[in-house]
Amino acid sequence: MADNTPAPDTVPLDSFVPDDEIGGTNPPPAGDDLSANPPSNSFVPDDESCPTIPLVGDEDLPIDHPSDGEDLSANPSSGGELVLAGTPIGDSRYASPALREALASADLIAAEDTRRFVDLCRRISAPIPERIVSYFEGNESARTPELLRELESGTRIVLVTDAGMPSVSDPGYRLVSACIDAGIRVRAVPGPSAVLTALAVSGLPVDRFCFEGFLPRKAGPRRTRLAELANEQRTMVFFEAPHRLGDFLADAAAAFGDLRRGAVCRELTKTYEEVVRGGLADLVEWARGEVRGEITVVIAGAEPQTTALSDLVTQVQDLIDLGEKRSAAVGSVAARTGVDRRQLYDAVLAAR
Repeated sequence: MADNTPAPDTVPLDSFVPDDEIGGTNPPPAGDDLSANPPSNSFVPDDESCPTIPLVGDEDLPIDHPSDGEDLSANPSSGGELVLAGTPIGDSRYASPALREALASADLIAAEDTRRFVDLCRRISAPIPERIVSYFEGNESARTPELLRELESGTRIVLVTDAGMPSVSDPGYRLVSACIDAGIRVRAVPGPSAVLTALAVSGLPVDRFCFEGFLPRKAGPRRTRLAELANEQRTMVFFEAPHRLGDFLADAAAAFGDLRRGAVCRELTKTYEEVVRGGLADLVEWARGEVRGEITVVIAGAEPQTTALSDLVTQVQDLIDLGEKRSAAVGSVAARTGVDRRQLYDAVLAAR
């Protein structure tokens, strides 16, 4: 998730801080000392008369070969290639060997924040590339043509963001689109995902879901978007800044109803990871305290409408009889039942 903080355009190699001056990394989890039981490359049977059966490891498998359906015309003879490399969303131990290999083989790194990228390399014991340039929201439009020229000349560029997969609520889409238009190969090195991790631990249905990312910062546009999602039956995933979380949850409760289930996932995979589950009204109360860290919010989808529209009109009329304005009464019933607000409003007017 991007924090939109401008990063230095390039990283001066003479300014690197030695590893022993960097803060400590997360300790390994408690448990068995796996180093005491290194994996064997072959199976040794109890009966020595049986032949040894060799196991096939990754090193024995062909890699990076095009599949039968791959469009080889997308790989120009120049050899230029864009690699979208997923980085850990918290704990650096989740960095994959494929990520380290991609970084080691890159001609050029385009990083959302060059300082954080250098720190990541140290934490995962990856060599720091010689060529690193910044690629973030503030310079994405201007830098994309520059990177495209590098790719067209045969450069292998690895794009990384602060956490997670480039292009997903982070820089990358413009460059990917430009590469596709230019016939330059684009591939990905998958990594941890805040979206999938939050869904997995939320306790909400995950067979169907939609990702909404960051909603507008201003209250009006944010409430409008949430109102449009009131009838969405798939589980929804949002990103939000910690200082706006309380307002977001309050607006979500107003749009979806206080009892709609949700989960706030904070600092996933990090030392102080926290997952708070409950109705939206309960989550609003929880968020009144100080909240820090990276936030992913998962909210259950709307229940399928089972109440007849005429019954809902009656419920609206009951609220009006109690002194509530028509628009507010319609909004209240629509949020509670998941019915389309405009459809209900029109039905109320038609019943007058």
